[in-house]
Amino acid sequence: MTEAVFFDLDGTLADTAPDLAGALNRVRLEQGEVPVDPALLRPWTSNGVAGMLWAGFSITREDPRYPDLAERFLAFYEQSLCLHTRLFDGMAELLSQLESRGIRWGVVTNKSIRLTRPLLAALKVDTRASAIVGGDSAAAPKPAPDPLFLACSQASVSAANCIYVGDHERDIVSGKAAGMRTVAARYGYLAEGCRIEDWRADVVISQPLELLKVLECR
Repeated sequence: MTEAVFFDLDGTLADTAPDLAGALNRVRLEQGEVPVDPALLRPWTSNGVAGMLWAGFSITREDPRYPDLAERFLAFYEQSLCLHTRLFDGMAELLSQLESRGIRWGVVTNKSIRLTRPLLAALKVDTRASAIVGGDSAAAPKPAPDPLFLACSQASVSAANCIYVGDHERDIVSGKAAGMRTVAARYGYLAEGCRIEDWRADVVISQPLELLKVLECR
């Protein structure tokens, strides 16, 4: 019996790419660079600040400019967390279906908790979640299983009776390490040429409501 379903945030629960791209392009303009087409930035969205700065400036954490650019990016993003961000199509109905079946749900992301909570509040789902875990909430972020174990503790459920849904290989690695069923979200922010089947998730879905079939097959 499935007790809970946990979702990654960016690219799984919500389409956050437009606001992340907007923040990055504000940094580029500030640096005298032209904006980047948001569609080109979309595949990098699940890789956090490091991924976005690589996409926008071709720099890594070792670059001396990284700390200042990261600070500006986060400042701009915090100002515009939910201007264009929306739940993915079908996600609102999926959450309602889970609740009607008595299945708890939560969010486990590598986004910092100080950004995660206000974003979920803006989406009006924060008070419905049984667990909210950020990248800095547990001893180690994904792909370690620690965040998922913390989510289980918050939701008072057993990891063996949970499902984790994500759009990045690290999500599947984390879920498997925690002993959960894993679901890969093909509708998320996949890089060009990515072979999602290589992640070896238990199930791959192309849109949120397909998860209901996964629950029925348990």
